[in-house]
Amino acid sequence: MLQYAEVIAAVLGALALAAVADQMTGRRGLFAAMLVSGVGALCGAFLALRVFAVAALTDWPWVGWAMAGSILCLGAHFLFRTKR
Repeated sequence: MLQYAEVIAAVLGALALAAVADQMTGRRGLFAAMLVSGVGALCGAFLALRVFAVAALTDWPWVGWAMAGSILCLGAHFLFRTKR
C-alpha cells in the first residue's frame, strides 16, 4: 500500500483541486471539474514521466507536475466554458 503513496496523493490532490475550483466558481458541475482535473493531472504526469523524463513513477516530483497540469486545465476549463 505504501508503494502507491504517490499515486494516491496525486488522485486525492486532483480531486481536492476540482472540489475547490468548483466551490470557487459557484458549483456549476463537480463531475465536469473532476473530469477536467483528472485529465489535466494525467497530462502533467505524462509530461514529467515520459516527455521530459524528470522523474520516475516511484519519485515524488511527478506529483507536482500532475497538480500543475490539473490547475492549468481547470483554469482553461473555467475560462473558456460556455455560460448560460
